[in-house]
Amino acid sequence: MDIPPTDAEFALAEVQARREQVVDTNLVPTWFWPSVGGLMLLFVGAMETGVSWVMAVGTIVYTLGLAAVILAVVRKARVQVRFELLGARGIGAILGFAAVLVVIGVGLGFGLEALSVPFPALLATLPVSVGLTVGGPALMSYLRRLMLSRPLAGSR
Repeated sequence: MDIPPTDAEFALAEVQARREQVVDTNLVPTWFWPSVGGLMLLFVGAMETGVSWVMAVGTIVYTLGLAAVILAVVRKARVQVRFELLGARGIGAILGFAAVLVVIGVGLGFGLEALSVPFPALLATLPVSVGLTVGGPALMSYLRRLMLSRPLAGSR
């Protein structure tokens, strides 16, 4: 069975286009990161007031807001990314990103608390929120490049 070179080229281009579509569908959208960062700031700020009703309202708004954001992302994704597509480098990038933000937030929070700075948790959450807003889309861009660089036929 002979396939003309142009037909083979078109078929490969179609496969690549579908692959990009699947990858793009499963990346976390850019709006997700500042949304989560803003919700974190709202929640931590409410907790640091120490006022019961503010804490209750902050908790409810955070919970409902985060649920809505996650639901919107999950509804957009039609398939789940397999480990083989991300690979160890992709998983490492995700874990490293999360670890850096945790270290920054916790370290800064404890440091500010030790210095008796008012609202230490809220102030420590600010750079974490900025890190999510700036770093989240950068992480998604890296993961996209990584997933698209993988061979089309995975190991079985």
